[in-house]
Amino acid sequence: MLNFLLGAVAGALMAAVATVAALRNPDVQVKMGIVRPEPVTIQTRRPDPVCPPSPAVQAQGQVHPQATSPQVGQPEMLFARRRFWSVAP
Repeated sequence: MLNFLLGAVAGALMAAVATVAALRNPDVQVKMGIVRPEPVTIQTRRPDPVCPPSPAVQAQGQVHPQATSPQVGQPEMLFARRRFWSVAP
Protein backbone atom coordinates (compact mmCIF):
# COMPACT_ATOMS: atom_id res chain seq x y z
CA MET A 1 0.00 0.00 0.00
CA LEU A 2 2.85 2.37 0.83
CA ASN A 3 4.46 1.54 -2.51
CA PHE A 4 1.27 2.56 -4.33
CA LEU A 5 1.03 5.79 -2.35
CA LEU A 6 4.65 6.75 -3.06
CA GLY A 7 4.20 5.95 -6.75
CA ALA A 8 1.06 8.07 -6.94
CA VAL A 9 2.77 11.02 -5.25
CA ALA A 10 5.80 10.72 -7.56
CA GLY A 11 3.55 10.51 -10.62
CA ALA A 12 1.58 13.55 -9.50
CA LEU A 13 4.79 15.53 -8.99
CA MET A 14 6.08 14.55 -12.44
CA ALA A 15 2.76 15.51 -14.03
CA ALA A 16 2.80 18.85 -12.23
CA VAL A 17 6.36 19.62 -13.36
CA ALA A 18 5.56 18.61 -16.95
CA THR A 19 2.43 20.79 -16.94
CA VAL A 20 4.26 23.83 -15.61
CA ALA A 21 7.08 23.34 -18.12
CA ALA A 22 4.60 23.02 -20.99
CA LEU A 23 2.63 26.09 -19.93
CA ARG A 24 5.81 28.18 -19.95
CA ASN A 25 6.18 27.48 -23.68
CA PRO A 26 4.76 30.41 -25.71
CA ASP A 27 3.23 28.10 -28.34
CA VAL A 28 1.31 26.16 -25.70
CA GLN A 29 0.15 29.41 -24.12
CA VAL A 30 -1.32 30.53 -27.44
CA LYS A 31 -3.03 27.15 -28.01
CA MET A 32 -4.55 27.18 -24.52
CA GLY A 33 -5.81 30.74 -24.97
CA ILE A 34 -3.76 32.14 -22.11
CA VAL A 35 -2.00 34.66 -24.36
CA ARG A 36 -3.28 36.23 -27.55
CA PRO A 37 -1.21 35.50 -30.64
CA GLU A 38 0.93 38.35 -31.88
CA PRO A 39 -0.15 39.82 -35.21
CA VAL A 40 2.06 38.82 -38.10
CA THR A 41 3.97 41.75 -39.52
CA ILE A 42 5.04 41.59 -43.14
CA GLN A 43 7.91 43.74 -44.25
CA THR A 44 6.71 45.59 -47.32
CA ARG A 45 10.01 47.09 -48.46
CA ARG A 46 13.52 45.74 -48.25
CA PRO A 47 16.06 48.04 -46.60
CA ASP A 48 18.55 49.75 -48.86
CA PRO A 49 21.95 48.02 -48.88
CA VAL A 50 24.86 49.80 -47.28
CA CYS A 51 27.72 49.98 -49.75
CA PRO A 52 31.34 50.65 -48.82
CA PRO A 53 32.71 54.01 -49.96
CA SER A 54 34.27 54.12 -53.39
CA PRO A 55 38.06 54.42 -53.80
CA ALA A 56 37.60 57.98 -55.05
CA VAL A 57 35.98 58.99 -51.76
CA GLN A 58 38.78 57.30 -49.83
CA ALA A 59 41.39 59.19 -51.86
CA GLN A 60 39.81 62.51 -50.85
CA GLY A 61 41.01 62.08 -47.29
CA GLN A 62 38.53 59.79 -45.63
CA VAL A 63 40.27 56.80 -44.13
CA HIS A 64 38.71 53.39 -44.47
CA PRO A 65 37.98 51.91 -40.99
CA GLN A 66 39.75 48.66 -41.84
CA ALA A 67 42.89 50.50 -42.90
CA THR A 68 43.47 51.70 -39.34
CA SER A 69 42.96 48.30 -37.70
CA PRO A 70 46.16 46.52 -36.70
CA GLN A 71 47.33 43.66 -38.87
CA VAL A 72 47.22 40.29 -37.18
CA GLY A 73 49.95 37.86 -38.17
CA GLN A 74 51.90 37.66 -41.39
CA PRO A 75 51.17 35.83 -44.64
CA GLU A 76 54.32 33.73 -44.18
CA MET A 77 53.06 32.24 -40.91
CA LEU A 78 51.32 29.33 -42.61
CA PHE A 79 54.12 28.39 -44.98
CA ALA A 80 57.22 29.15 -42.95
CA ARG A 81 60.03 26.62 -43.43
CA ARG A 82 60.85 26.65 -39.72
CA ARG A 83 57.35 25.42 -38.98
CA PHE A 84 57.76 22.35 -41.20
CA TRP A 85 61.17 21.43 -39.75
CA SER A 86 59.57 20.74 -36.37
CA VAL A 87 57.20 18.13 -37.82
CA ALA A 88 58.50 14.56 -37.73
CA PRO A 89 58.48 12.67 -41.06
